Amino acid sequence: MAGTGVLPFVRGLDLSGSDFKDGQFPERIQALSSLRWLKLNRTELPRVPEGISSLKKLEHLSLSHNKLTNLHGSLSSLQCLRALVARGNELKNSSLPIDIFHLEDLSVLDLSQNQLDEVPAELEMTRGLLVLNLSNNRIETVPNQLFVNLTDLLYLDLSNNKLESLPPQLRRLVHLQTLILSNNTLLHTQLRQLTAMSMLQILHLRNTQRTLSNLPTSLEALTHLEDVDISHNDLSGVPECLYTLPALKRLNLSSNNISELSLCIDQWSRLESLILSRNHLTSLPTSISKLTRLRKLFLNSNKLDFEGIPSSIWKLSNLEQFFASDNNLELIPESLCRCAKLRKLVLSKNRLITLPDLVHYLTDLEVLDVRDNPNLIMPPKLVDQAKDYYSIDFSLQNQLRLAGASPAAIAAAGGGTPTKDPVARKLRLRRLRDNAPDDQAEQVLKGMSDVAQQKNKKMEENGEMGYTELKGRRWEEVLEKPQINYSEIFTEDVGQIPGVLVWHIENFVPMLTDESFHGRFYKADCYIVLKTFMEESGSLNWQIFYWIGTDSSLDKMACAAIHAVNLRNFLGAESRTVREEMGDESDEFMAVFEDEVSYIEGGTASGFYTVEDVNCITRLYRCIGQHNVYLQANALHGSSLDPRYSFLLDTGLIIYIWKGSQASLSSKTKARLFAEKINKNERKGQAEIVLLIQGEETEEFWEILGGQPSAIKPHLPDDFHPSKPRLFKVGLGQGYLELPQVNYKLLVEHKNKKICAELFPQQRLVQSVLDTYNVYLLDCQTDVFVWIGRRSPRLLRAAALKLGQELLAMLPRPSHAVLLRNLEGTEMQVFKSKFKNWDDILQVDFIHGSQKGDLALKIKRDENKEAGKADLCALFCPRQAPMPLSEAEQLLEEWNEDLESIESFLLEGRKFVRLPENEFGHFYSHDCYVFLCRYWVAVESHEEEGEEEGEEEKQQDEDLQSVVYFWQGREASNMGWLTFTFSLQKKFESLFPGTKMEVVRMKQQQENLKFLAHFRRKFIIHHGQRRAQDKRGQQPCLYHLRTNGSALCSRFIQIDTDPSLLNSEFCFILKVPFNSEDSPGIVYAWIGRAADPDEAKLAEDVINSRFDSAYTKQVLNEGEEPENFFWVGIGGQKPYKDGAEYLKLARLFRCSNDKGYFSVSEKCSDFCQDDLADDDIMILDNGNQVFMWVGKQSSQVVIKLGLKAVQVYIQHLRSKEAKRKLKLVRKGNEPPLFTQCFHAWGEFRTVPE
Repeated sequence: MAGTGVLPFVRGLDLSGSDFKDGQFPERIQALSSLRWLKLNRTELPRVPEGISSLKKLEHLSLSHNKLTNLHGSLSSLQCLRALVARGNELKNSSLPIDIFHLEDLSVLDLSQNQLDEVPAELEMTRGLLVLNLSNNRIETVPNQLFVNLTDLLYLDLSNNKLESLPPQLRRLVHLQTLILSNNTLLHTQLRQLTAMSMLQILHLRNTQRTLSNLPTSLEALTHLEDVDISHNDLSGVPECLYTLPALKRLNLSSNNISELSLCIDQWSRLESLILSRNHLTSLPTSISKLTRLRKLFLNSNKLDFEGIPSSIWKLSNLEQFFASDNNLELIPESLCRCAKLRKLVLSKNRLITLPDLVHYLTDLEVLDVRDNPNLIMPPKLVDQAKDYYSIDFSLQNQLRLAGASPAAIAAAGGGTPTKDPVARKLRLRRLRDNAPDDQAEQVLKGMSDVAQQKNKKMEENGEMGYTELKGRRWEEVLEKPQINYSEIFTEDVGQIPGVLVWHIENFVPMLTDESFHGRFYKADCYIVLKTFMEESGSLNWQIFYWIGTDSSLDKMACAAIHAVNLRNFLGAESRTVREEMGDESDEFMAVFEDEVSYIEGGTASGFYTVEDVNCITRLYRCIGQHNVYLQANALHGSSLDPRYSFLLDTGLIIYIWKGSQASLSSKTKARLFAEKINKNERKGQAEIVLLIQGEETEEFWEILGGQPSAIKPHLPDDFHPSKPRLFKVGLGQGYLELPQVNYKLLVEHKNKKICAELFPQQRLVQSVLDTYNVYLLDCQTDVFVWIGRRSPRLLRAAALKLGQELLAMLPRPSHAVLLRNLEGTEMQVFKSKFKNWDDILQVDFIHGSQKGDLALKIKRDENKEAGKADLCALFCPRQAPMPLSEAEQLLEEWNEDLESIESFLLEGRKFVRLPENEFGHFYSHDCYVFLCRYWVAVESHEEEGEEEGEEEKQQDEDLQSVVYFWQGREASNMGWLTFTFSLQKKFESLFPGTKMEVVRMKQQQENLKFLAHFRRKFIIHHGQRRAQDKRGQQPCLYHLRTNGSALCSRFIQIDTDPSLLNSEFCFILKVPFNSEDSPGIVYAWIGRAADPDEAKLAEDVINSRFDSAYTKQVLNEGEEPENFFWVGIGGQKPYKDGAEYLKLARLFRCSNDKGYFSVSEKCSDFCQDDLADDDIMILDNGNQVFMWVGKQSSQVVIKLGLKAVQVYIQHLRSKEAKRKLKLVRKGNEPPLFTQCFHAWGEFRTVPE
């Protein structure tokens, strides 16, 4: 493997996260003779590897967070070692070799988080040490000699030890910039040495028992000190020495006993972060407003109230974070909301009553935390002053124009523009001219001339060109060249320094060629050559050539010529571009390279897509993960299968999905979806996906896996987790290579498009860490992927492929591990699965039913498509005319004449049973029904005369069409539909083979007209379930007959037994049962005085034919009701309405964004309560009022657009002299004037699934 030849050129390598606990440290490390830095963090190393001794040029070695118990070994032989990091191990004083402290070049030493009891012996011998970290140990004392020799220290961290004092020689560290002494018991240490450290920038004394008496009285000498942390101490006030720090930027005084701040804090003019949490402050001084650079202010857990925050706090113009939780605030000053840059405002655990209205003006605010304020009432949001939404013109005239209305109609609506009369205009102008005095025009002209002469005189005195001297420019001078941006192609310094630059064309774009390849041209490539030279006059000049290889493709030739001209325009050069062809170069071109031009076979691929047959490697993957699928490659053998998982076997044109007997169904589904993506993105949809279950495998499957194993058993532990992928970034320099690791950082994109990064060790990588200018290696233990960016240099690509081969062979891996190449834009699906949410985005409507989407972004994205489009045509159409009775009766007869047979079924329990014939036409709101209808249909006959009668009978059978109607009650669950789909529907299909059976699903009051015709207007809907009717048989029942728009839409629906629901324009049926053996009860048909005679006849017919014959039947006209049974059965006499004019005028509209733009559609006249969509806006016009009904899931955008549509509708009605008032209605709070427009209004119910 060393034959690849890249190991000697590797200068840096990061193997962190590998598993070397069993002595599996790679021996090939010894071949990295030029290695300068090596990281072996978190690799489970028990000791220092012996192979490191051969790395004679190693300068930086990191061994942090391992299990090292000693550093004895070969470290002393690394004479070039400059930095040694052994943080987070199990090192003791006896396990540290003395000879490592005699390394002359050692400048960084990190032994933190170990088990050291004292400072290592002879540490003072490392005189060149610059960084020393001994934190998180058990050191009790520091020898005096240590700081006598280590006078060049820049960074010293002794925090989290057991120090009680510091040596006086600490004052010798005059170059020290960072001193961290936190979490030590330095009660009796005065820290007088601090004044001698004039270069100090960071000082941390957290939890060191500081008081006002054991701090230096003055720190004036520390002119560079920027960061001070004295938190978790016993300070009763701000130490006076801190006021003498002019460069202070960050100050942490939290967790002390400070009760008051001095007015001297205005001395911190550069302060950016002030932390005063967990103190006893009751107020802030007014001088705090002078800290104009302050960005972060933390005041949590104090005793601040409204008076304690100065009103001048608005002067903190750069304030971004204000934390004041757990205080006594009832209000906050309005001036705080004038800090325009405020991003985080935390006021939790206070006594807030309200907030200033100006809080809504904080446009940059990302976090507003007001939790645990029980009496808080948020101020109302400011009224949006924007006139239009989505840039939609909601004016009535514009909407009528879009709806195709005539100009006369638009003019009548107030939008017509008056016709201009040119003759009248001329007469008016002539009249004005005749009436004006003659000298008035002359005076105006004279005044304008005088003003012009004065301006010319002033310009001449100033030496400027006068108006009389101005000349017009020629037409070619007026022309301006279009401004083209070449910054994405050529950098700013191109052509500004004498020398030669060469670009080669790749993917239609010029890519800069490395200087070492100047004069060496690939035959299949095209190049652009720029020579910049200095003329004798001192100005720059240029020569531009574009070179064409003999084997180059057409796209490269064209792009070379185009970009050569672009380069000339970018430089503003006057020279022409020169075409050079391979083998026929000019002398000027050869002189650029001093006649040293050579040709190389090959070149980059064409920018055009080419169709190639992909050679697929047969791989077996285990599918791991609940939410996101993670594929882990396994050995291509039957023993790799595990019954607890699903596996994906990819053979190229056949993809097998194998589900183990103990695997979850979701894992199989996710594996299937993954296979679909592979087939779509990598196989052009030509692969076949085969689903297999354990125990039902095919012979081909076992043949691929090398035969069927004797048994498939679990062979992985229950807590198995796949190895964490590691991402390496390939670095290329002058004669060296580097392979650093990319830290796992989950990039989160906020709505303000700012990127922030936080560390989530357990999360997968995200796509955004891949840079198109770089090349990466992704090590997944069983696979090594090489990802190549589109704009990465050619040398970097070649080096990455070689490094990938070395990395594959260097670390211990299973035998089935392979190296896979991925080009940006054509990545393998397996590679994408290693990243979080790559290719998992679905196209959704961010407006419909959502208030959290970034509406402004969507508007901007769609402004060239359909943003700004609104369809309100339905508002201007006339109301649908009711169907005449004669036409309805004709349709009823035609549809029943075509009906050959009808069979009825009812769902009882979990199966469908036949419905008794005497219950035909009776429906219950909790039940589901199925009706099998067979219709005669007209089919053209192609038979010749003389055919046999048997063939004619066969033709008659083919003339029947089967339609299945599924009716679901309003309160019935969807289980009935599922039961029908998986059981009864299949039985029907088996009964009528060879014919296409149509299935129509309907819900209560949303039935098909043809279906309703089969019941001949005798359609009765009861409450509850059919099998529970005996329990309700002793209660009176009231049914309301209503016809909506057509006689076919006549229904008797049971309503609450309430006399106030009667109406003089309708017919009702009242069923009153008796507790008597002689008569079971009586059924009344109540006919209103203004009821339709046809409906009265229908009600009488229904009680005689569709109700129990044992009941007494009686028809009552309004006003003739008997008091003994009728009023007693209905619940007594109450006033009721005597008119229903709304029935002739009611209209229902739906406002929605379902079409991708805002549109209004009208429901038919046979609408019902269930037509009210919970995520839309409904408009109901009852003839007197217009109701705007708002669902609970309606988005704010649809609400605003719906309000505009209602206003347009009302304005349109006013233009027709029909006045309406607008009333807003929320779901669940509908008034009676609204509910009366719906037949049998009831409560909204959530249907169980």
